[in-house]
Amino acid sequence: MGIVNKVSAALSGSAGTGTDDVEVEASRGAYWCDDCSVRVRDVTIEDEGLDRDEAGTPLCPDCGDPMRFERTYADGCAC
Repeated sequence: MGIVNKVSAALSGSAGTGTDDVEVEASRGAYWCDDCSVRVRDVTIEDEGLDRDEAGTPLCPDCGDPMRFERTYADGCAC
């Protein structure tokens, strides 16, 4: 599948043969570690087995600091 098809499929929610079986619509955003540039989608936190702080915020698997949550917008970007 070409890059244009992959981007179109991701934006339309029909990822097809992608390795991520979680539906695009189910995700509300991603957790980010600004220091390590680690990104983990909110719907994969449990699968990743990440530890959480006392407030329930996932901890970065690389440095152990709490990660920042970024919501997705109508265009699908969590930026």
